[in-house]
Amino acid sequence: MMQSKARRRVAPVDNGDEENLAVAAAIGNGEDLGPLIRRVFEVGKPESLLHQLRYFARKKEVEIEDVCKLHYQDFIHAVDELRGLLTDADTLKNSLSAVNSELLEVGNPLLAKLEEYIEAEGVKKNMSEAMQGMQLCAKVMELCTKANRHVVENNYYMALKSLDVIERDYLEKIPALSLKHMVGRQIPAMRVHVEKRVTKEFNDWLVQIRPISREIGQLAIGQASSARQREEDLRRRQREAEEQSRVSLRDCVYSLELEETHDSESFLKFDLTPVYRAYHINTCLGMQDQFKEYYYENRKLQLSSDFQITSVQPFLEGHQMFFAQIAGFFIVEERVQRMGGGLISRPKVEDIWDTAVNKMCSVLEDQFSRMQTANHLLLIKDYVSLLGVTLRRYGYQVDPLLDVLNRNRDKYHELLLSDCRKQINDVLANDKSEQMVMKKEYEYNMNVLAFHIQTSDSMPAFPYIAPFSSAVPDCCRIVRSFIEDSVSYMSYGAHRDFYDVVKKYLDKLLTDVLNEALLKLVRNSTFGVSQAMQVAANMTVWERACEFFTRHAAQLCGIPIRLAERSHSQSLLKSAQDAAQETMLKLVKSKVEEFMLLTDNINWAADEFPPNGNEYVNELIIYLETLVSTARQILPSQVLDNVIRGVLKHISDCIVATFLSDNVKRFNTNAVMGIEVDLKLLESFADTQFHDSGLDELEGATDPKKSLAEARQLVNLLLNNHPENFMNPVIREKHYSSLDYRKVVMISEKFRDSSDRLFGTFGTRTLKQNPKKKSLETLIKRLRELS
Repeated sequence: MMQSKARRRVAPVDNGDEENLAVAAAIGNGEDLGPLIRRVFEVGKPESLLHQLRYFARKKEVEIEDVCKLHYQDFIHAVDELRGLLTDADTLKNSLSAVNSELLEVGNPLLAKLEEYIEAEGVKKNMSEAMQGMQLCAKVMELCTKANRHVVENNYYMALKSLDVIERDYLEKIPALSLKHMVGRQIPAMRVHVEKRVTKEFNDWLVQIRPISREIGQLAIGQASSARQREEDLRRRQREAEEQSRVSLRDCVYSLELEETHDSESFLKFDLTPVYRAYHINTCLGMQDQFKEYYYENRKLQLSSDFQITSVQPFLEGHQMFFAQIAGFFIVEERVQRMGGGLISRPKVEDIWDTAVNKMCSVLEDQFSRMQTANHLLLIKDYVSLLGVTLRRYGYQVDPLLDVLNRNRDKYHELLLSDCRKQINDVLANDKSEQMVMKKEYEYNMNVLAFHIQTSDSMPAFPYIAPFSSAVPDCCRIVRSFIEDSVSYMSYGAHRDFYDVVKKYLDKLLTDVLNEALLKLVRNSTFGVSQAMQVAANMTVWERACEFFTRHAAQLCGIPIRLAERSHSQSLLKSAQDAAQETMLKLVKSKVEEFMLLTDNINWAADEFPPNGNEYVNELIIYLETLVSTARQILPSQVLDNVIRGVLKHISDCIVATFLSDNVKRFNTNAVMGIEVDLKLLESFADTQFHDSGLDELEGATDPKKSLAEARQLVNLLLNNHPENFMNPVIREKHYSSLDYRKVVMISEKFRDSSDRLFGTFGTRTLKQNPKKKSLETLIKRLRELS
């Protein structure tokens, strides 16, 4: 053994090889040789590594041999001790075998008991698991029962929550596979059932909400109508206060009236529970977007159905239901959009509204184009404007609807003018041109004060005989109704400042309808003097009523009276008024001409002049006094003055025409003096009427005797001793400005005393020519030369 060791020790060792030392150091340090081995194989030199490893192994063997040699004696001693331990081990083994036998003899009964205990523990565990399983199944069944009960009670959300609890917390834990599979199948089926139930409820709601929407629209529009009425009452009280303030600022009493205002939500009660429930349940089922689309599409279909207009019922009869249905639809949509939790967005509601507005505008344009009655158009306009007021409160833009109304205002007013034209023509045709008699105060209030056409602020005694006929208040009522209808159409529309528009149509009514009707009445009717006078008196009253019409329009339009236009309304009836006065004067002149025919009975060669005037003038004055007496009761002073002046002027023309007529071959001084008496009587009549009738109080009043100027100047010239002074420009301008020299020539040539004696007396002949005759001949000669 020692020899072998010696041989190993003498094995050649290359202590100078650095690579061998490096490998040995790496192994000794416990380094990883993987990278070194990989590199050796990569370079293709594994032999070198093997050589190094063998070297390391030989080196370690040598080291082991050295260690063993060093501890050899200790090893021998340990072997001896080990042998002693073997003996002790055998003794211990025998002891252990005996103890084991005794232990087995004692432990066998205990092992039997242990096995029984373990078996009992197993049974206990199984029973515990079974009880837990049964409790779990009972809990699941309880939840299923609750879910069914919630479904029966229409408490779908709680039913779904129960199903979610079963599915999340219990389904995978159910020990009974059959129950687990059954519950697993029923949960989706239950959800489908709930979804169908809420969908059915929602569909039922869709059916029920249509009549409810109509009622909602009617209530909302009715509220808007009530609010409008309160607003009109407030404006009326404001106008009354303004009128009082114009009378006396001291007497004005200002009061604040508080009116209860009702929130629209307080009475527009309708049930949206099915909608909210369906939306909530579909959200819980993860079908939120699908239900949103389902709701949107179905509501659009309902709106399309609402726009279906039946041909069985006229639109006028069903327009309120039509617009109330639409109003209710969008009130419901506004509530759903505001409180539905995102069921429908505002842009979608606006899209539906835009479609509805376009459809309503189309329907209105079509229906308006077919209507031929202003009242029908106004009824629809009023309801549409109320619809606009109602829906504007809910945030909808209604300007397109108001634009349709504005575009049709001309047609409405044309129809209204046509109706008024027919009514006015009927009134004028049925008027008897007699003064209206009012027996009671309410009649006076209704026919006079209502139109501010009274001539005195004091209440007259009854029965009261008005200066106008019944046609006046009847036509005033027609005009007032026109104003109110015009304001009613223009108000609550696209434009709030519409007084100018109403005024334009009012002027058109007065000019194109009333004025034309009056002109037609005057030109196409056969009147007596009294009837013509009554028509002329009516014209004056209508002219005075024009101021009331303008003021009434301003009040209804909310324009202060002091700012209202009042300039040209009073002249709108001027042509008819002038025609009536002209016709009346023409008839009076015609009557006067009948009296002037009596001038044929005048003795133009009388020996004495009639001291009391000629026969015709007495009858004429009696007629004129009767005429003026009647005219003073019904005609205003200015018209009466025009009549008197016109009649006197005509009488003057007739007197001059009588001198010029072929029936008068010649006349003498007595005849001229008789005409002078006639003129004095007429001038006395004119002077009396001038003062007694109050004509002298008129602005710019002049003596009506000037209307007889031509006849008066002719008589003065014929009775003048120096008629040739007519050729003096100064004298002529001062005393004979109304005379035409051609007429003077013709009349002067007829001026003779008798056929055989010129300007002399019956009993005395003078050889010397009369100076007046000579002057007259000179005048005639010079006027002929001038001609």
